[in-house]
Amino acid sequence: MESDSKPRNPRWSLAGMTAVVTGGTNGIGYAVVEELAELGAAVHTCSRNEAELNKRLEEWSAKGFTVTGSVCDASSRPQREQLIEKVSSIFNGKLNILVNNVGTNIGKFTTTEYTAQEYSMIMATNLESCYHMCQLAHPLLRASGAGNIIFMSSVAGLVNISCGSVYAITKGAMNQLAKNLACEWAKDNIRTNSVAPWFIRTPLANHVLNDEAFLEKVVSRTPLMRPGEANEVSSLVAFLCLPAASYITGQTIAVDGGFTVNGFP
Repeated sequence: MESDSKPRNPRWSLAGMTAVVTGGTNGIGYAVVEELAELGAAVHTCSRNEAELNKRLEEWSAKGFTVTGSVCDASSRPQREQLIEKVSSIFNGKLNILVNNVGTNIGKFTTTEYTAQEYSMIMATNLESCYHMCQLAHPLLRASGAGNIIFMSSVAGLVNISCGSVYAITKGAMNQLAKNLACEWAKDNIRTNSVAPWFIRTPLANHVLNDEAFLEKVVSRTPLMRPGEANEVSSLVAFLCLPAASYITGQTIAVDGGFTVNGFP
């Protein structure tokens, strides 16, 4: 008789797998850590805020999740290198899942308003960080025999939502990177996909969603008539990492309540 702790169908389990989620102490990243851990993965996450990281680690430990963490600014190249070195040590040189979740924005209405410093900061945080993380994690993902990379993109990488051209550039580039790596690294049994949310209720987005006039505009353009929830994004991330999704790679999937297909109703 099989043990109750053994998954009945391993296609729908992450038991025995290892994962890294950048920026996993808040919002969508937090939901992703919980989703992966609940499905049985051992997860390592990072945050710039040590106090917040330690608080989250205590919460996850109390829930029985296997989650470790590092203080890391993902926009810093040396700190990314240190993060992957630690991950390699913890997971014995093998990694199944890399979720590039860190992101930032400085919203401006016109491209001419951006300074060189603002451009560099957004590009370094959103795009350079995930590109370099993929390079660093590649040997570990390949060694696992079944690797997955998820890019946390945005509908801004698919359509214009007036959130600033630099942010949109980084998200569009993520989507293309997922396609390129899907082809380049398939021989290493590494799948890569991009997840593109619309407005999701997170601490970062609530300051604009709490504006009734703005929320009304969001709802008017969303067929499901509401913003999304963080666990509605994390569920897709987890699915794409499951053995059940083994033939899905190079895709950009919107989690948007129908926003990107709404046209002119």
